[in-house]
Amino acid sequence: MVLTGREAFCDELAKAGAQDERVVCLETLWGGTGHPFEAAHPERFFALYAAEAAMVQMARGLAVAGFRPFATLVAPEATVGAKENLRLTLDYLEAGASVLAPYGRPPEDLLALRALAGVTVAAPYGEAEMRAVVRAAARSGRPHYIQTGRDTRYASPGWPGPELPLLNWVVAGEPDVPCLLSVGEPGAELALRAGEEVPGTAHARLVYVDDAHLAAAAAELALRHRVFVVVGDMGPGGVAQALAPLLAGCVVTGVRVEEGMAGVLAAAGVDRVGG
Repeated sequence: MVLTGREAFCDELAKAGAQDERVVCLETLWGGTGHPFEAAHPERFFALYAAEAAMVQMARGLAVAGFRPFATLVAPEATVGAKENLRLTLDYLEAGASVLAPYGRPPEDLLALRALAGVTVAAPYGEAEMRAVVRAAARSGRPHYIQTGRDTRYASPGWPGPELPLLNWVVAGEPDVPCLLSVGEPGAELALRAGEEVPGTAHARLVYVDDAHLAAAAAELALRHRVFVVVGDMGPGGVAQALAPLLAGCVVTGVRVEEGMAGVLAAAGVDRVGG
């Protein structure tokens, strides 16, 4: 059975803990009767629930001591507010911890996240992508912001090789057609449905959306297409705005999930995409 993003995160983190004793799990909320990491590594599992301030300090101390802490965050509606939730997220990342943020949409303030030096920002879609991101985060020791949905179960598009590539080309497409760049779970779902409605639509998954990864992705994208539609963008400070200056001579448009299929097809130009 395919796991939800959160379930895949917890299970893969437990496996990473078996490979590396520096991996530590700090848990604020668990919706089941047990946690895979707690079952496998109880001495490195800390469930502090609502004691967020204490957990930030614990994460900082663990990182300074050479451990690799991973913390899960609760959904924004369970906190005082979105701004407070973002501040807490930044506190964890600045402390050197990787965080799982169960928002179900692209990062709320990508601009603020991208401003943190050395932080990797990932928005995987489906179980396989989530597992690949967790493995990479555990190996690197760098703080990661990992975004997932709530209780959705998606099978990730496949890719060649054992590790997730910089760009996962779901459909390569012809060079003269617009290319959809999907971000986050809702963006990926919308882009995949657009590909079913308009066969031949080029589609690449942007799992990593921090500045370093976007710059590397832009170099590859510029060699393959000239028109790009970021599906699941979040407006000002989002992925489209970050990519535009990196893709000189190309057209980069952002489409929010709320704009739906009509917005995606209008931005891509149906007549040019197999129309």
